[in-house]
Amino acid sequence: MCLTLTWGVLVSTGWFDRLTGRHALRSSHQVFATITLSFAFVHGVSFLILDKDALPLGRVIIPFTGPLRDTFGTLAFEGMLAAAISVGLKRWTNYWRWLWIHRLAYPAFVLGVLHAFFQALARGTLSAVYLGGLTLLIPTVTVTLLRFVPPKALESAGLAEGGP
Repeated sequence: MCLTLTWGVLVSTGWFDRLTGRHALRSSHQVFATITLSFAFVHGVSFLILDKDALPLGRVIIPFTGPLRDTFGTLAFEGMLAAAISVGLKRWTNYWRWLWIHRLAYPAFVLGVLHAFFQALARGTLSAVYLGGLTLLIPTVTVTLLRFVPPKALESAGLAEGGP
């Protein structure tokens, strides 16, 4: 999830344009997003087939039917799924509507982080999860925040070069 968001920011800002062609960068972002959605789907389905304490289907796919920590995960998956589906709808809608739907990935990412944090807290595994989580989360949040900083501010800070 962190890699997908970070790579998407790097592709959309053009920071990696010199690395390879734009088509290859976008395709790799789609691959990362597909892997993220696949892992999230398998994660959700695995709770349906547990031998002990299996969850009902409604609790896994319908938000607000269980604890808030589960709702965060459901909404995160559905937001990421909406962003992925919007790529297929790009042809039939205008760019700004598509972009608005695709940007649902940002709040979906936040909901996914909240889901991971509160689930680990509830299960007593936060001490085992926090180091890996912070290692992935801090670079992702930094790159995402830089995405919304005006280019002139990045140039004056020496983080970006001026355009042509």
